[in-house]
Amino acid sequence: MEQKKFDYNSFIGMILLGAIMLWYLNTNKPEDIEQKSTPDVEETTVNTPTTTKTASPSFANDSLKQVALTNKLGAFAQSAINGTEGTTEIENSLVKLTIDNKGGQIVKALIKNYKTHDSLPLYMINDNNSSFNINFGTTDNRILNTKDLFFEPTLTKNGENSVLSMKLKVSDSQFLEYRYEIKPKKYMVDFSIRSQGLSSVINSSNPINLDWSLKGYRHEKSIKTENTMYSNLYYKSEEDVDNVSAGNTEVINDVDWVAYKQHFFTSNLLTDTPFENATVTSKDLVENEEIDTVFTKSFALKTPLALAGGELNYNMKWFYGPSDYNLLKSYEGTDLDETADLGWGIFGFLNRTVFYPVFNFLQGFLSNYGLIIILMTIVVRIIMSPLVYKSYLSSAKMKVIRPELTALNEKYPGKENAMKRQQETMAIQRKAGVSMLSGCIPALLQMPVFFALFKFFPTNLALRQESFLWAPDLSSYDIIFKLPFSVPFYGDHVSLFPILASVAIFFYMKMNQSQQANMQAPTQEGMPDMSKMMKYMIYFSPIMMLFFFNNYASSLSLYYFISNLLTITIMLVIKNYVIDEDKIHAQIEENKKRPEKKKSKFRQRIDDAMKQAQEQQAKQKK
Repeated sequence: MEQKKFDYNSFIGMILLGAIMLWYLNTNKPEDIEQKSTPDVEETTVNTPTTTKTASPSFANDSLKQVALTNKLGAFAQSAINGTEGTTEIENSLVKLTIDNKGGQIVKALIKNYKTHDSLPLYMINDNNSSFNINFGTTDNRILNTKDLFFEPTLTKNGENSVLSMKLKVSDSQFLEYRYEIKPKKYMVDFSIRSQGLSSVINSSNPINLDWSLKGYRHEKSIKTENTMYSNLYYKSEEDVDNVSAGNTEVINDVDWVAYKQHFFTSNLLTDTPFENATVTSKDLVENEEIDTVFTKSFALKTPLALAGGELNYNMKWFYGPSDYNLLKSYEGTDLDETADLGWGIFGFLNRTVFYPVFNFLQGFLSNYGLIIILMTIVVRIIMSPLVYKSYLSSAKMKVIRPELTALNEKYPGKENAMKRQQETMAIQRKAGVSMLSGCIPALLQMPVFFALFKFFPTNLALRQESFLWAPDLSSYDIIFKLPFSVPFYGDHVSLFPILASVAIFFYMKMNQSQQANMQAPTQEGMPDMSKMMKYMIYFSPIMMLFFFNNYASSLSLYYFISNLLTITIMLVIKNYVIDEDKIHAQIEENKKRPEKKKSKFRQRIDDAMKQAQEQQAKQKK
């Protein structure tokens, strides 16, 4: 068998063929690549934004653009052709506003010197949560919205004030202007809407509508109290201030201002020329407190604007700032202080005329707000102590005559003698100088104070994010233990101040039980035993207090804790050192010896009615 030998000729031939192929590919590749990639390069040049901005515009493209914008916007096409995207900031030491060229509206409103509950900058407007727009028709039958059009900004100074003019131009002499003027150390920003030379452009037969909407950001730790109790849409109409509850829409006339209030902060639009009619809407955005944690409510205002001589001319004001009663009260003639929500009727009256002046006075020389609350509680308890004394005095008098009332029940037993017993009971009380109302009235007089302070502490801006002892924020609840689950009506945390307040109210009611027992006449046949109900209330009230106040402001729980401690102390002092039952007994006996005073007409009518009822009862018995 012949052995195969290495073929040198074939090997050399393969090398030469490979070299020829490599030469062919290398010499033809650049040309091929250029031919294939040229269309891609041209397409990138046309479509890439950066290339488009740097490339010199062609006359044909500009002409097409102008024609398209003219067809779309009519007289306002020039504003879109010359308009540029961008923002302008105006600010002072309290507030910072960012105004967008597109729409000429505020796109950011930052309240300085305040933070959210999680220590973030406090924005009222940010990330497109608000819209301000004027919708109008033109004489060439177009409907336009200012939020879609470009304004031209001009920032100037007027003394210490910063003035920003935003003009939506038809020409240099024809425009719609928004004018913002911000002053040093002021939350209120002057704002005006006026047009010049647009009487032939704006169609006066079409309505011109102003729309202002806002979704309120959550700012406080307790979204429940912020949203359900202290966030409302307020308005002033026909000299009255009212509010729109969540989920409702109202049509109102002669509107001076609208306020979108969010617990401690508010967004307001005021106008010197009242809106003839307006539609205001408030909607709750929190369906699940575990999920819906960004926004609380949405607010909306829609109102037509009136032309004067074919032009718009409105002087307004923006207010983005704290809902502080002391601050809002300084804007005289606006009634903005009523949005601070101090309560209605006598409750608001007490807060305005008593509690705020006392609080402001103590605030003048104390910086610890926990101590201010304690001192304020002491002042209130001292003022209320005469009522506690009156109540205790009535209790002591009832205790002295109680044996006589018990004997009276034994003398006139049975339902058939109910009228007779009641008549004799009233006679004994009248001779002894004892009135059942003398014990009830002091307790009733303390109720307005209770409800007034229930509004005062949770809405007082000065307490916001102020710490005391273990509570980091007196305007919100304190937490000593976080629960791994949520208890219905209680929450997912344990607060200590409500526990202390509940313990204090338990001992107060325990001490007060004997006093209440003395105040009550002996239980008559067929009547409910009030003493048993009081025993249940001793345990029920503290538990209710514990559940109710666990999600409330710790300042309120602190007040009730200190208040109950002071009340217990005052009761002990009155009982042991002020009230002398022997003297009271002697005084009652002296009263009995005196001739009975002439009955009043009201008393005589009551006695006559009881006598007639007694006679009818006797006839029925026969």
